[in-house]
Amino acid sequence: MIPKIMHILANTLQLFLLILYYIYEDIYYKLFKVGKKSVLGEIVLITGTGHGIGKELAIQYAQLGATVVGLDVNQELNEKTAQEIMELTTYPMYTYQCDVSNREQVFEVTKKVKQEVGDVTILINNAGIMPCYSFLNYTNNQIRRLFDINIIGYIWITQAFLPSMIKKNRGHIVAISSITGLVGTPNLVPYSATKYAVKGFMETLKEELRISSKGKSLIKFSTIFPYMVDTGLCKKPKINKMFSSILTLNSPKDVATQIINAQRQNIIELSIPSFWLFGIAIARLLPYKAQESIKDFFDTGIYPEDS
Repeated sequence: MIPKIMHILANTLQLFLLILYYIYEDIYYKLFKVGKKSVLGEIVLITGTGHGIGKELAIQYAQLGATVVGLDVNQELNEKTAQEIMELTTYPMYTYQCDVSNREQVFEVTKKVKQEVGDVTILINNAGIMPCYSFLNYTNNQIRRLFDINIIGYIWITQAFLPSMIKKNRGHIVAISSITGLVGTPNLVPYSATKYAVKGFMETLKEELRISSKGKSLIKFSTIFPYMVDTGLCKKPKINKMFSSILTLNSPKDVATQIINAQRQNIIELSIPSFWLFGIAIARLLPYKAQESIKDFFDTGIYPEDS
């Protein structure tokens, strides 16, 4: 009995010391800003490159010397992004028309990308839609389309490109969630559900690879939680004038820059602005009514499109 207790105490002490070490390591990297990985020569596949964040990601990655592969359901807009990149850099962008919610299309495009460009080393699941209605006013098709694109599409794309990363034990997967994937937002009930699902998908996949590889997997994961972004999806933003300086719509260009920085620094989770992630985590420790009072105090969100 005593040896067993001693064994438990020794393991507990070891765990405590590991926790202290990782806390120190995390503080060190945040204070001194760990160096950014080069993306020169990397093959970066981004979904939803026809406009908004996806377009800005494509441009900025190309400017950093990466080979960009852009997927979008609207090939005309996709080609316009590629044209802008040609005017700004010497690096080409490969464009493919693809509905990410269609598994057959995704795997057909995967074969083309592998043959025509090579193995994707950085994958960014970005494509998404955001109709804004009160819950009972969503149509069946709108709800199904939200889930098909915002989370099922992420799953198909990741299933398609993850095997080559596992084979080479190298790669980075980035997923764009949302602040609504951390705290529920009225008039975005199904959208918020898909963004919570993105967080769960990334967290669980990362853990599965860690366990299945016995800690030897070198594939990195980053989940990004942006506040409202000025892409046209937020048609009727609700912003408390008292906090308009800190709770304003983010520009797609700035958000893309922060996403790339997070990927290059191996940041596992990042909110944009960064204070949201910490603030919401702290608020979650409070009684539920206290959390509601905080939400009422900031009074921010989105009005329904049908209001």
